[in-house]
Amino acid sequence: MVKRDCFDRSYAPGAVACHRGDAVDHWLGVIEGIVKVDTASKNGRVVTFAGIPAGSWFGEGSVLKDEPRAYSVTAVRDSRLAFMPRATFFRLLENSHTFSRYVIDQLNARCGYYIGLVQNLRIQEAPARVAFCLTELFNRQLHPATTATLGFSQEEIGRLSGLSRQNANRALRTLTDAGLILAEYGAVQILDLEGLRKFAHSED
Repeated sequence: MVKRDCFDRSYAPGAVACHRGDAVDHWLGVIEGIVKVDTASKNGRVVTFAGIPAGSWFGEGSVLKDEPRAYSVTAVRDSRLAFMPRATFFRLLENSHTFSRYVIDQLNARCGYYIGLVQNLRIQEAPARVAFCLTELFNRQLHPATTATLGFSQEEIGRLSGLSRQNANRALRTLTDAGLILAEYGAVQILDLEGLRKFAHSED
């Protein structure tokens, strides 16, 4: 029944899967690729809230609220998304204890992520901010299938970290020199995840 209700769509890099202001009719999952959750100001400045890798479901908070979507969802690279209708989501929420528990855990982990993000952006230097944003992509509740190579450009990492591309580039070099990551063209390879986590909180 649930599988029959759901469908999937594919998106090229840069394609917008959901626009800010749209009605929220579906819960979303990333089957393949990576998408970003972002918004743009009237003057064109883009703020990226989160990167969502393959294996992750997201947007449960938006589904629960009966209001327009507060952000856009854009493919970072070739991506395929799963769409669960809102009615199916609520049917599962009301009738499946396992599903309800999963959604609660998702919301709890999401809340923890954003609290940590605000704290990180306010008190940490650039390298620790980048380290935090990279390690949060390995949150096993939110992103259970993340691989060691992350398909984000330096510009996207900068947006996730609230940094300019130049400052993000310098921060990535610092983390590379520390032996924690390897920055490649259009991607970052994580070499020492636990070391990166310690670095992210080194100034707490």
